[in-house]
Amino acid sequence: MHKPNQLAFTTAFLTTIIFTIILQYNSVLAQDSTNYPTIGEIIRYDKSLDDLIDPDAKIEVLSSGFIWSEGPVWVPDEEHNKGGYLLFSDIPNNRVVKWEEAVGAETWLKPSGYTGPGEYGGEPGCNGLVLDREGRLISCEHGDRRISLLTKNGGKVTIADSYEGKRLNSPNDACLGKDQESIYFTDPPYGLPKRFEDPRRELDFCGVYRVTADREVTLLTTEMTRPNGIAFSPDFKTLYVAQSDPEAAIWKSFPVKEDGTLGEGTLFYDATENFKKGLPGLPDGLKVDDQGNLWATGPGGVYVFTPKGKLIGLISTGEKTANCGWGNDGSTLYLTADTYLCRIKTKVKGAGW
Repeated sequence: MHKPNQLAFTTAFLTTIIFTIILQYNSVLAQDSTNYPTIGEIIRYDKSLDDLIDPDAKIEVLSSGFIWSEGPVWVPDEEHNKGGYLLFSDIPNNRVVKWEEAVGAETWLKPSGYTGPGEYGGEPGCNGLVLDREGRLISCEHGDRRISLLTKNGGKVTIADSYEGKRLNSPNDACLGKDQESIYFTDPPYGLPKRFEDPRRELDFCGVYRVTADREVTLLTTEMTRPNGIAFSPDFKTLYVAQSDPEAAIWKSFPVKEDGTLGEGTLFYDATENFKKGLPGLPDGLKVDDQGNLWATGPGGVYVFTPKGKLIGLISTGEKTANCGWGNDGSTLYLTADTYLCRIKTKVKGAGW
C-alpha cells in the first residue's frame, strides 16, 4: 500500500490552517463597528413603552474604564459635514472625554473643572455639559465652582460663580431656557472636598438658579435638599429637577412663570424605596423627549415616565447611572453609567431635535 509523503501532508495541512486563521481574522476586522457588547435589560411596566423603545433594543457598551462618567452631550460636526461626536465628563479625572464612532474614546479637555494647584477632593472636574445656541460648550465646574463657556477661539469665560457675593457650592447640571440664552442650573456641594461640611462652603442651602445672558443670577428655589439633574418640558412650561437625597430620592416638577421664574414644586415621582431596596444609584441626570416623556437616571438605571408622572419602563443597566442625553439624529440615547459609556436606540427624539 502506497504511503503518502509525510512532509508534503504536514505542509499542506499547516497551510490550510494558517489560511483559515487569516480568513477568520480578516472577517473579524471587517465586522460592523457598531457590534458592541451589551449589558442590562429593558423592564416594561406598561405596554406603551413599546412606542418609545423597540422590544428588541439593547443597551450597548461603547467604552469603559472611566472613574465616574457624567454629562453626555452630542456635538454635531457641521464644519466637516459629518455626523458628529459625543462629549462627556470623567469627573474624578478632571477631564472631558470625546467619543466618536469607529474611533473610540480619547481625552478632549483637561483640566475640565479645576485649574488650581494641588489636589482638590475626589470630584474636581466638570459635571453637566450643554451646548449654547452657537454650539459652544457650557460646563458645570466642580473645582472652580462656576458655570463656564468654552469659546471657539480658545479659553473660557465665567458665566456665573457666585450669588449675592457668595461663591456657589459646585454647579452640577444645567439646561437652556426658552430664550436659548438663559441657563438654569443646580448647585449641590458634591464637588467640594468635604461636601456639606466643607469649610470653603459659603452658601448654607442648595439652590436652583437661572443666569441670564447679561450674567444676572437669580435664585429660583431652595426647597430641594440636593438638586441635581434638570430639564424643561418641550413647551418650557414645566421644569423638572432631580433630588439625589438617599432619604428623599425624588423628582419634582415646577411650573414656569412668564418671567422665567418658578412656582412651587410638586412631587413628580418618589423612588426612595427602590434605593433602600438596594438598587444602585440615586435620581441624577435627566432629559425629555419631543413627546414630553421624561428619561431620568435613578436607582437601577434610566426611568421612563409619561408627562403625567406614570412610570412605564426602566432601562436597567445594573450600574449607578449618572446621566443621559440624545445624539446622532436625536433618537440615540447615550448613557453614562459609572465606569461605562452606553447607548440605546429609541423611537422618539430628544426635545428640540
